Amino acid sequence: MQPVVTKPLSILYEYPFNERVRTYLRVEHLFRRLMTLVNRDDALDHHFALHTLFETIDVASRADMKADVLKDLEKQKQLLNSYRGNPAISEPVLDQVIAQIELHYSSLSHLLGKTGHTLTENEWLMGIRSRIVIPGGTCSFDVPTYFDWQHQAAEDRRKMLTEWCSTVKPLADAIAMLLQMLRDSGITQRVVAIGGHFQQTLPQGRTFQLLRLKMDQSLGLIPEISGNRLMVSVRLVRMGADGRSHSHVENSSFELALCS
Repeated sequence: MQPVVTKPLSILYEYPFNERVRTYLRVEHLFRRLMTLVNRDDALDHHFALHTLFETIDVASRADMKADVLKDLEKQKQLLNSYRGNPAISEPVLDQVIAQIELHYSSLSHLLGKTGHTLTENEWLMGIRSRIVIPGGTCSFDVPTYFDWQHQAAEDRRKMLTEWCSTVKPLADAIAMLLQMLRDSGITQRVVAIGGHFQQTLPQGRTFQLLRLKMDQSLGLIPEISGNRLMVSVRLVRMGADGRSHSHVENSSFELALCS
């Protein structure tokens, strides 16, 4: 009987090098949480799904957000088209990825106005939005219609939530694809933080957009990451029993990938 080899659990940290990728990561984070909550049945989960939907709209409705995503999709399409004729590239796979980009581009470009703007025409939803940011502001005596909504069948609530989420889904799906392509561009390497600190000068002439760091969870270490176009720095800390972070001063290794 072969012994079972269990790989250590790890935590993946991501650090964006510019505001655009930072915003993309926030939209991705919020939409993942939103979908997780929508697919549950409890009324409390659907309350926080609605709260997350409003958060997503706040981030995604930035004036230049949609234009940035469309521009990035077009840029990726042009880049992939430049690979045609390369014997190292599979043409069927290339066609499939380009088709996905075109689908996301079409879905997003057909949405009029800012992301989620159609929801602003729903007076009931906007009423909930104004109350949900107030601590305890959605009690039954404040918004009885919302209290009634929470007592409806889970499937009925989910159907409405799914419809409302459809206003941000094209943007979220496009961002998810752009981030996946960005992540795939990185080459993972194992590095060592000497005395709990790692620093690397970034090569000139190349712009990195995202750092990905994978840390063995059993080490109990947390990376504090900082960086710019010239250098990246990682300081390892450990949470103490006093609730404060303390510097880790021993050599420790982790996996690092720089994505452009």
